[in-house]
Amino acid sequence: MEWFPAIPLEDWAGTKETVHRFTQIVGKVRLASSVRRNHWWNVPFHLTARGITTRPSGGFDGRPIFAVDFDFVGHRLIVDRLDGRATSFGLTGHSVGSFYRTLFDVLAGLGIEVEIQAEPFGLPDTTPFAEDTRHADYNPALVTRYWHVLSQVNLVLERSAADFCGKISPVHHFWHTFDIAVTRFSGRSAGEQPQADPVTREAYSKEVISSGFWFGDDAMPWPAFYSYTAPEPAGLAEEPLRPERAEWLPQRGSHLAVLRYDDARACDDPVAAVLDFLDSAYQAGARRARWDPALLVAPPGITDPTLEREAPKP
Repeated sequence: MEWFPAIPLEDWAGTKETVHRFTQIVGKVRLASSVRRNHWWNVPFHLTARGITTRPSGGFDGRPIFAVDFDFVGHRLIVDRLDGRATSFGLTGHSVGSFYRTLFDVLAGLGIEVEIQAEPFGLPDTTPFAEDTRHADYNPALVTRYWHVLSQVNLVLERSAADFCGKISPVHHFWHTFDIAVTRFSGRSAGEQPQADPVTREAYSKEVISSGFWFGDDAMPWPAFYSYTAPEPAGLAEEPLRPERAEWLPQRGSHLAVLRYDDARACDDPVAAVLDFLDSAYQAGARRARWDPALLVAPPGITDPTLEREAPKP
């Protein structure tokens, strides 16, 4: 298996823009149909063996329990009800507008009533979904490549997450920014943020160090691994990062630790390089923000003190 196959943004920009909007539509269905969780953990997608899923939704106030899955192997969207009823349709050949209409026809046919804000969130083109005929690229081979990269990054982030025994999010795929991330918490409040919008205030109500991967956009037109500390402590960007190609980049008044995907691919052991980068970025933030060192566990994934003592030394 090739770790981290090439996925330059320019090769699939059109397909990415279309798929991003597909996921926003389905993500908004999840948002409208799920119980709110702290830091919006109910909203992102989780990965499956073939794509991404909303996980079961609905179920209260007489609503049916259902899930919506993207199958990026068979290139279909699947809507399943708990009672066994299901409908699917192909992803190829759809504009954003036709995808939106088809999905809501399928939901209605299964007795699922959902209302969403039917326009893109955080994207430059705010054309309502139902009217969007411009975004209609869907190259199955490129979507499969996206899915392979997403799956591999998911596993690397899961491995990185195993080193932490404090409060930590799942590894999840955000439809609003089209990245995949995992977030560690110090356990302390981030303080009041009256200038922030309600979505941001909930997401960053506690001190966090978040790490993830994005596929690139107009501002940073290359895929990359990243990490940031919020609130950002003084002097964070003075801290060293590993490997040498990693760097701190200014971002909206703060700093991102960034390791470009292609730089990771060029390393002798790309997975080890990414894990080293994520660890160095965490250590930088934890050191400057004075996080409790005991939040890291050794060996990974074990907090049982008996097993920890008995674990073989490397």
